[in-house]
Amino acid sequence: MMDLTRRTIMMGGLAVTLAPIAGRAAAASPVAGEPLWFVHPELRPAAAMMQRMTASFPSISDKTLTAMREMNTKYARPPLSTIAVEKRVIPGRGDPHDVVLYAVNAKPGTRRPGILHTHGGGYILGSATDGLVALQELASTLDCAIVTVDYRLAPETRYSGSIEDNYSGLRWLHDNADKLGVDPARIAVMGESAGGGHAALLAITARDRREVPVAFQCLIYPMLDDRTGSSRPVQGHVGTLLWTAEANRYGWRSFLGQEPGTKTVPPAAVPAREMDLSGLPPAWIGVGSIDLFAAEDMAYAQRLIAADVMTELVVVPGAFHGFDLIGASGTSIAQEFTASKIRALKRALAPTPA
Repeated sequence: MMDLTRRTIMMGGLAVTLAPIAGRAAAASPVAGEPLWFVHPELRPAAAMMQRMTASFPSISDKTLTAMREMNTKYARPPLSTIAVEKRVIPGRGDPHDVVLYAVNAKPGTRRPGILHTHGGGYILGSATDGLVALQELASTLDCAIVTVDYRLAPETRYSGSIEDNYSGLRWLHDNADKLGVDPARIAVMGESAGGGHAALLAITARDRREVPVAFQCLIYPMLDDRTGSSRPVQGHVGTLLWTAEANRYGWRSFLGQEPGTKTVPPAAVPAREMDLSGLPPAWIGVGSIDLFAAEDMAYAQRLIAADVMTELVVVPGAFHGFDLIGASGTSIAQEFTASKIRALKRALAPTPA
């Protein structure tokens, strides 16, 4: 059974309180055509809860953004004491500023894989500390080091600033590989939601600058295309839980500094608008079929394949945005999704045979 006892977790930069569902009615079979009808049966109890919570969230706007960020800070989980986490402050590129990083599971003197992680939050929410526990657990599972970047958020900082923050983190990981116990030839970029969008942008940036080799990109329901929910409408049952078309428009508008979905949007800010995807590292892309990002993620995977980039696409039937964070403790569908991601990382970051 899925654990639905009351607790607060971080999902894509949003602090979500999970409350137990009383009685059998909440898990009853939905009527055909209703939103829950499209949800995988294993995920319906969590979806029913998320449906109520999504309806209760205030609309994301300039007026509510500060309060949402403060709520995230309040509910952030402290890191585990058993796996090392070190905060580092490094100079940023471009305009003079500092970039905060967190190095997880560093082991000097070893040569293990390394991952540069970028957190989610619609480009406007979240911080690198939100998911430290999950990153510690992943680093232990993979026996790797992970560096996560506390990049500057929109709308205070536009896309070019946060891209440079993340690239600074990637350069630091590569340049300090010996101190972290990392093989510089086995570095991946990874992120979820907007962090997945940043990871895709980082893979493109690293390819174009030719300073840091990136071996793999792990894109977890990535936010890749500003046109979703603006110039490209979505089906009524898609993107109704947690991250909606309305929130997506606000996130992209803040990130771009202009209206999303228009012809004047700079391709450098949007992975899906990059014309040339050749020469990018192999990719794993995972998304749920009723996630707002499902269509754009599938389209990006197809374009990567067409550009001769080795790509694995996992589309989970009836899964919504962030479903694996809610159901990870009890649903086989979420566990299979996570297992696929870990298998892909292990394969891609394995030592090259002598």
